[in-house]
Amino acid sequence: MGAHGVPFAPSPAARSAEGSPVNAIDFDRELDTKGLSCPLPILRAKKALADLASGQVLKIVATDPGSIRDFKAFAKQTGNELLAQEETGELFIHFLRRR
Repeated sequence: MGAHGVPFAPSPAARSAEGSPVNAIDFDRELDTKGLSCPLPILRAKKALADLASGQVLKIVATDPGSIRDFKAFAKQTGNELLAQEETGELFIHFLRRR
């Protein structure tokens, strides 16, 4: 049940590229970039990905609405796989798999 007794239903955006729920994605490290604006979430994610092995997954939690667009472009430019993105209230959650 969600707030006020209303049943919770995940939004269509709350699914991975494969169609599975985002909360079912396993990740190896979580990066908190709440309160940071572009380009800081991208720069911190780049540094965190460098510390991961190929194939590992980084979960990034951001509050910058522009991070949806920014992480799509980042994945395309770097070759890291953007597994899923989700908007939950004021949070924007991204999952990247290191190439």
